[in-house]
Amino acid sequence: MNKIAFVFPGQGSQKIGMGKDLIENYPEANILFDRANKALKKERVDIGKVCFEGPEEELKNTVNAQPAILTVSTILCKLLRKNKIKPSIVAGHSLGEYSALVASSAIKFEDAV
Repeated sequence: MNKIAFVFPGQGSQKIGMGKDLIENYPEANILFDRANKALKKERVDIGKVCFEGPEEELKNTVNAQPAILTVSTILCKLLRKNKIKPSIVAGHSLGEYSALVASSAIKFEDAV
């Protein structure tokens, strides 16, 4: 039996448009973006809007990039699991460690955001 690892990226992997195809095709994605915005208590701009539309400088800003990457990573993880693709192990680089902790249920998504 093959084992699968989910390895999550750190800051610097963000790009304008990331997650847009997910939100257009999977209702779960929209729910997670809403949860991220609520967890951030509207202290920042709408994470989905920054992901989909930019501007790039705003998405590169750490206070936006990190929750955006974590949210998209968590959505992808949930979609893979929904399709019966489950990891034997999870890992992450830098910020990606938080995505790995969420994926392993060690911390809640809202706490990670």
